[in-house]
Amino acid sequence: MIMTKNFSILIKKIPYWLFRLIASAAIVGLLTFILKKVESGLQIQLIALLYLLPVLGCTMFWGLTFGIIAGFLSFLAFNYYFIQPYFTLTVHQTQDLITLIVFLIVSVVVSQLVGQARAAERLAKKREWEAMRLYELNTALAGLTEVHAILQAVSTKLIETFHFQQVDISANNIPGGGVITTRQPLDGRREEPCDLSLSMFTARNTEGEIHLWFDQEDLSLEETRLLAAFNNQAALAIERARLFQQEQLARVLEESDRVKTSLLSSVSHELRTPLAVIKAASSSLSNGTVEWDSAARQELVVTIDEEADALNQLVGNLLDMSRIEAGALHPLKQWNSILEIVKGVSGKMQSQLRRHPVTCDFSEDFPLLPTDYMMMEQVFTNLFSNSIKYAPENTPIRISARVVDDQAVITVSNQSPNVREEHLKHIFDKFYRVTKADKITGTGLGLSICKGFIEAHEGRIWAENLPDGFAFNITLPLTLEGERPKLPGNETDG
Repeated sequence: MIMTKNFSILIKKIPYWLFRLIASAAIVGLLTFILKKVESGLQIQLIALLYLLPVLGCTMFWGLTFGIIAGFLSFLAFNYYFIQPYFTLTVHQTQDLITLIVFLIVSVVVSQLVGQARAAERLAKKREWEAMRLYELNTALAGLTEVHAILQAVSTKLIETFHFQQVDISANNIPGGGVITTRQPLDGRREEPCDLSLSMFTARNTEGEIHLWFDQEDLSLEETRLLAAFNNQAALAIERARLFQQEQLARVLEESDRVKTSLLSSVSHELRTPLAVIKAASSSLSNGTVEWDSAARQELVVTIDEEADALNQLVGNLLDMSRIEAGALHPLKQWNSILEIVKGVSGKMQSQLRRHPVTCDFSEDFPLLPTDYMMMEQVFTNLFSNSIKYAPENTPIRISARVVDDQAVITVSNQSPNVREEHLKHIFDKFYRVTKADKITGTGLGLSICKGFIEAHEGRIWAENLPDGFAFNITLPLTLEGERPKLPGNETDG
């Protein structure tokens, strides 16, 4: 066992080229020994063919050089042991000389062909390996639109493919300015200068840089070529992500401009209308040349009051929408009676609701709900205003409330005309109006605000057509931090 171990150590100390040379000579020697044992039963031509076996084997496993060496050794052995006169390299007969020459030529040609085939196979395997690595990189980068994620994917693949000790990748030209840098592995950092730096560039820009640290002195030609391909793919991916982000930013700005234009157009009209009415009524009252009777004077005062309320509601809607878009909605949830909120809104809107009586149908066991009183008041104000705009005069607005599957379901319905399906799905969008009729005023913010407020309560609101009109449905949670709802008039119950 000790001898075997010592022999293994000795083998490891032999240079690899010397080991191959010795092994080639040993194979030829072993074949010669076997052939000498069975020489009497073999023809000289068959022996020559058998000597091609070491040539084929050495070429396939160790390359063309050692195949040619094996061929030359086979030539010498064949001549020395099997061509007369034996045990000499001298050749007397022309036929034997021709046999040796043909054998030498064949062995060299066979070595060349096998070597070329082996080289082609190795090249094909390298190309396949390179293609698989590029495919894996492209697969990892596919669908990534965030620059930092791209850098992480590229650095990970570089370490997996080339076994670099550290990879630093920096990307510039990022929308909003600045540079994004990623490092792999994350648990260490080499302070010495990097072994290799690459610039990631496309036809349009230089997208960033790759810094590499590795142990080997130099990269092979194949590794250099694959690394260049990795570099190009990374640059293209970063460019794609940058252009995508710029496109998204452009879309946001375009939408912002559209919303701004719609807002200014709508608000300018909606603000001017009540202001003009208030101005006209106040000017009439202050005109000393006109004598107004008490009824006319009261009518002008009511007009000023109604238009002031309309103006106040418009400004409130604008402020509410800005809070929704800023994500600044934080409902102050308390146990409130929805019926009392509805009655309060009906009282404040008494003048607007004079041609639309409000009827309530609440189940007897309908509980108090955890809601923000002011937000829910605004929700019902906007729903009532919408019903007043679209429902025929002298038709009721109905409110029903019930508990279904551990949720509160509230329905506000009226007898307004049905809405086409293509409009129904957009009815809660900002500045969206089902009709552009001149008699219908408003900014198109009311229903959008309702949606924002209800969703802030973790509820849902949707619209639907009824056989005799139109309805808004609202669902709201019953519990507040695990606490069960209370019944109206019994707030002390747990």
